[in-house]
Amino acid sequence: MNMLVACAEKFTINGAFRLENHNNSPNCMINGILKRYKEYLPITGDTPIFTIGEGDTPLVESANISDSIGCASLHFKLEGCNPTGSFKDRGMVVAVAKALERGVKSIACASTGNTSASAAAYGAYCGLKTTLIVPKGNVARGKLAQAVAYGAHIAMVDGSFDKALEIARELCLKHPIELVNSVNPNRIEGQKTAAFEIVEDLGDAPDHLFIPVGNAGNIVAYWKGFVESRRREDCNKLPILNGYQAEGAAPIVTGKPVDFPETVASAIRIGNPASWAKAVSARDESGGIIGSVTDDEILAAYRLLASKEGVFCEPASAASVAGLLKQAKSGIDFSGKKIVCVLTGNGLKDPDIANEIEPTSIGEYAAELESVEEALSLA
Repeated sequence: MNMLVACAEKFTINGAFRLENHNNSPNCMINGILKRYKEYLPITGDTPIFTIGEGDTPLVESANISDSIGCASLHFKLEGCNPTGSFKDRGMVVAVAKALERGVKSIACASTGNTSASAAAYGAYCGLKTTLIVPKGNVARGKLAQAVAYGAHIAMVDGSFDKALEIARELCLKHPIELVNSVNPNRIEGQKTAAFEIVEDLGDAPDHLFIPVGNAGNIVAYWKGFVESRRREDCNKLPILNGYQAEGAAPIVTGKPVDFPETVASAIRIGNPASWAKAVSARDESGGIIGSVTDDEILAAYRLLASKEGVFCEPASAASVAGLLKQAKSGIDFSGKKIVCVLTGNGLKDPDIANEIEPTSIGEYAAELESVEEALSLA
């Protein structure tokens, strides 16, 4: 579990902004991915090395859900343990570091929430002006609160995420602003490090990886990471990729863009993924699938993860587990297989959904031991 401690100082080299790790500082509890995976990332002698605690997220073994799957092992990659609560931090630190290397002073992105929170956090840490373009009414409250707290400039537009991304791209072409969405290749470079960590923790690649698919950059990044690990002989095999979109926002599944995507899973409410073609290539190269799950299936997996595994993730994250459960129920045999489900974001990102869960037991009682014992059937 990472300790969210930024261990860096700012100084000037040849007039350029630079941050450097205090590797010997007793307060530096995590190296961050720029240092840990430096030789596998597009790092040069001029790239600033810094961290606010991204990477090194837990790979937790299933305690209960695995029994219903019948597999050799099931693990959850808890990307919600990154500093802003989602996997986006892995790619953002690389994108921002490369932007600083070129002397960029301003960054921007379109977002359904997680990218905006991540960009705003790294922008704040590095002293960059951060502009966020978000679809009005389609960003979870917890994510928008993060962006506000980090001091970002927020533009809410009437339209979908896809329209927001179109505007963000045009903005960055017209002005000296760095686009930090996943169309930025440095984002993919950072996000591939999660695959490196899985290989290190398991001692090999899993047989199957289940992962949510929204803008589709993450499934591309994981495949890139596994392929590079195999090339270095860090693992003996490559996993089969199983990507899952929400049924109401499943353009890759249907083969055509969705003009008005609808799903409770706001992080994957995207109708025209920027990394569509690359995601299809990753799927095909792995011999896997990209399928869809209903909102009911997503919410059932969301509740199951919390109540049976003690893992509180945002609804979009649960799409990976929903996909696995759907396959198992269809009769697919996972016996002897090692499976990893990627849980991309923390449940606190979308607190309104959690508020809809019916409590197991809740009530008001007199402030007396006997009253509470009676309520809990302990008397």
